[in-house]
Amino acid sequence: MVEFNYPTMTNSESNPDDLKLRIKQVMIEELMLQDSVEDINNEMSLFDPEGLGLDSVDALQLVVGLEKNFGLKIPDAEAAKEILNSVNTITAAIQTMD
Repeated sequence: MVEFNYPTMTNSESNPDDLKLRIKQVMIEELMLQDSVEDINNEMSLFDPEGLGLDSVDALQLVVGLEKNFGLKIPDAEAAKEILNSVNTITAAIQTMD
């Protein structure tokens, strides 16, 4: 049996602004984005062409990256649509984890 040790939030990541910055860094690293953290607005739609313009492959990579880095489990496609809407919605989901 393989066990995964998920990182817990650091004190700095319990601060919403620090957490949003870390989420953006994870997105850039996991999705190999050419954007900088300054280019990603907290409210911009991640999948809208007018926003970040991510696609379904990016969504899968993002789900894996969020679980690996924050322990956030996204149970199904409906939850993913809600959670992966923006940096703000991802932040809210991480902050409400048990």
